[in-house]
Amino acid sequence: MDRILVMRSFVTVAKVGSFSGAAKQLGTSGSLISRHVADLEKQLGVHLVNRTARSVSLTEPGVRYSEFAQRILDEIDAEDARIAEAHDRPEGPLSIICPKWIGGLDLGDAIAEFAVAHPRIAVRYELGGMSDRTYDFLDSGFDVAFHTRDLRDSSVRLKRVASLPFALCASDGYIERHGLLTDPNDLADHDCLVHVNDPVWRIGHGHASTLHKIRNIAFQSNSYIALLKAAVHGRGIALLPSRSAYDDLVDGRLRVLLPGLPVPSRSLYAIYGPSAQVPRKVEVFLGFLTRWFAENPLPVFEQNPQ
Repeated sequence: MDRILVMRSFVTVAKVGSFSGAAKQLGTSGSLISRHVADLEKQLGVHLVNRTARSVSLTEPGVRYSEFAQRILDEIDAEDARIAEAHDRPEGPLSIICPKWIGGLDLGDAIAEFAVAHPRIAVRYELGGMSDRTYDFLDSGFDVAFHTRDLRDSSVRLKRVASLPFALCASDGYIERHGLLTDPNDLADHDCLVHVNDPVWRIGHGHASTLHKIRNIAFQSNSYIALLKAAVHGRGIALLPSRSAYDDLVDGRLRVLLPGLPVPSRSLYAIYGPSAQVPRKVEVFLGFLTRWFAENPLPVFEQNPQ
């Protein structure tokens, strides 16, 4: 027995004074309403209504129970309305997770500005600790996760929010000792600084691009910041996010290699739950980030800054 459905049938009968009237109001049959009331009386072990040929009246226990049931139904309806309203308003907690190297880029600035623009949303932003299984962030209580891979997983939804440019870099000190890289195939002859999750470098765009599995690894790390520091100190050639390397490229501590063969940018994807009705706070957050990155493009270094 669906207790809430039965209670709603009984309360409607109490209001209109007949099974047929209650059935018409609820859009069902009089026989079903009568059965609901009978089931409820059986469950409680008391008569709730006096039945006559033309009308239905409440017994004393029926009056008491109808008042109780009405309070319960009113609370349920009110809470349903509050939850639906909260779903449609950009407010409440919003939990976000992404890899550390992405969080160290402009994404942190974008999320900080979002938090200021939407003070009714309590942002929780964590870096690192992400599983390779794309849906695990939901099980861990996060609303949104970020990746740079175009995931094909029906258990989550995906939205592209930005493009992250990369640059092939080295310091003048390294170039003076080892010579300038003039062809991507010559990477095998150079010391390379490699992210542990990025051992294959794509150089060039479109059909002209080539893949290079880096074998001469002089320095390896899971942190692009560590690779950046090693590159600035002259340890080798690094493939770095342009945002991370921006200041060092502008100041001349690093220079872009192979400017005629720019490194392809990588898409930044937001991943969120599979529900057809995306919470308003998530919808607003993704819209804000997409606009933020469009209005604050990351630098693309196609030649050495002067």
